[in-house]
Amino acid sequence: MPGLAPGAVSPFPAMLPILLAVTEAAHESGGIAEQFGLEPKYVIMQVISFLILSGVLYFFGIKPTITTMEERNRKISDGLKHAEETAARLAAAQTESAAIIKAAQLDAQKAIEEARKAAKEFGDKQQAEAVSRAADMLTKAQQAIELEHKKMLEQARGEIARLVVKTTEQVLAKKLSDADRAAYNDSAAKELASL
Repeated sequence: MPGLAPGAVSPFPAMLPILLAVTEAAHESGGIAEQFGLEPKYVIMQVISFLILSGVLYFFGIKPTITTMEERNRKISDGLKHAEETAARLAAAQTESAAIIKAAQLDAQKAIEEARKAAKEFGDKQQAEAVSRAADMLTKAQQAIELEHKKMLEQARGEIARLVVKTTEQVLAKKLSDADRAAYNDSAAKELASL
């Protein structure tokens, strides 16, 4: 029949046996129909009119309404499915963004640690260089002081030897001979050289 959905069953074949039973009952029980003033042809026409009206209402009212409801239900279920997919994509995007943020935080933490390490190494290197330069300067200063001390000692020895010789000459010049003076000078020079 036109207008039926695939797999839908028409209500007319099920109503046909009922129509025939009503018609037969009307013929057999002539007493009740006559008592109420019912005529079988009018009852049959009413039943046929009711069946036609039911068919028209079914095909043009109920069936389109059911089709529309099924289509709306399908759209709602598609919308819910789409919403679930969107929610899943949103959750995946949030998870991905959280992972990206965490990776960026780890990279930033690593960069900060590397900068701290580099600054500490640079500071340690500068401190080591300063200590090394100070030690070198101290060593050089000690060497210079030691050299200056040796130089002063040699000058002092020379000056002391000259003063001893001069004093000895003055003391002994009056009483000693030239040979004795030379012997004293030599012995004084040897003693000073041994110091």
